[in-house]
Amino acid sequence: ELVSKLNERKKDVYLVSGGFRSFIAPVAKELNIPLDNLFTNIFIFNDDGSYGGFDKDQPTSSSGGKKVVATKLKTEKGYKSLVMIGDGVTDLEAYPPADLFIGFGGNKIRENVRQNSPWFVTQFQELIDVL
Repeated sequence: ELVSKLNERKKDVYLVSGGFRSFIAPVAKELNIPLDNLFTNIFIFNDDGSYGGFDKDQPTSSSGGKKVVATKLKTEKGYKSLVMIGDGVTDLEAYPPADLFIGFGGNKIRENVRQNSPWFVTQFQELIDVL
């Protein structure tokens, strides 16, 4: 519902994850997040179909990758403000350059994230209510 509300307001929504695109893309599709707005790791397969590794050129494939993505979005898209919502320490690393970080503890509360987030919520409804 949060993504729907943001889409209604013509806000660009991105999904930035250290997970793999083949697993994340169906979730993005369900949330109506364009596949061009995904920043994920990508599996590489050999010609025989066997696992060949992952694309190390993706920013999320290395430490600090989410910060790189946030910087890239601000620079290339010209966003004046960028808000990052996340539940992990690697999400928190993107603040700054993100202008605001909202920690999310709906699945699991990570103390480091809760203590270092300018805003911390345990339900997306809390964010929907202020939109």
